Amino acid sequence: MQYNTEEEFLKNYNPNEFERLSMTTDILLVSVSSRKQDNYRKTSKKMMSILLAKRNDYPYKDMWCLPGGFVNPKEETLEECAKRVLKKETNLSNIYLEQLYTFDDINRDPRMRVVSTSYIALVDKNRLDQKISDNASWFDIIFYDEDEDSISVTLDNGSVNFSIEISKKLRERTTDRYKFEEVKNDYLAFDHSIVIVSGIERLRNKINYTDIVFNMMPEYFTLGDLQQVYEVILNKKLLDPAFRRIIVDKVEKTDKVQTGEGHRPSALFKYRR
Repeated sequence: MQYNTEEEFLKNYNPNEFERLSMTTDILLVSVSSRKQDNYRKTSKKMMSILLAKRNDYPYKDMWCLPGGFVNPKEETLEECAKRVLKKETNLSNIYLEQLYTFDDINRDPRMRVVSTSYIALVDKNRLDQKISDNASWFDIIFYDEDEDSISVTLDNGSVNFSIEISKKLRERTTDRYKFEEVKNDYLAFDHSIVIVSGIERLRNKINYTDIVFNMMPEYFTLGDLQQVYEVILNKKLLDPAFRRIIVDKVEKTDKVQTGEGHRPSALFKYRR
């Protein structure tokens, strides 16, 4: 039907004429934190971790997924929904939150057509004193991506251990963006394996040209700790001189030192904002 004016359209149009879809937000909450060591003289080993929640209802009952929820279309924006979900699952607020990608595969949710806008949030989980949801758990995550065409990922929370495999194909050479597809996945719901891999790839890229890494650092840190965080995210060893050149303008030395770690005291630095 054709309308002559905006007023006529608003008065007569039937919203049921338009097909509807549902919107959700999913949050990839990432931390690079130290594992506890039994021997206090050993240097703490850092691991990348992500927060997953175990589904207690269908679809994908008893499988793991990223924290997420449906957007209330009349009351909140996408970012407000993401912050609400983050607060509900982790009791966290006022932490780094960045929109990642929109995932809109037609069959990504068996219930209905659901489009999800994903977010990445960064935190140092060792500094958290808030209780996460009973069905949520931190999983250490390790990437194996020596093969240019595939990525293998292992996830371990101490009692549950599983792996996923993702293929990757270059989609846009000028932007170095890849298309990811599942090859093996028996534990993660929806397309969250793709969301996780996409988010970690984004984080790896941004760490090279932004100061995003400092959202996962405590206020004061040693250069050794900072280098470990870079190495865990990039999944490669960095030469000390090259690393110092990367961060020389990003940090400043304080008059504080780290003690009680079973080795010689180390100078503490802080982020130069």
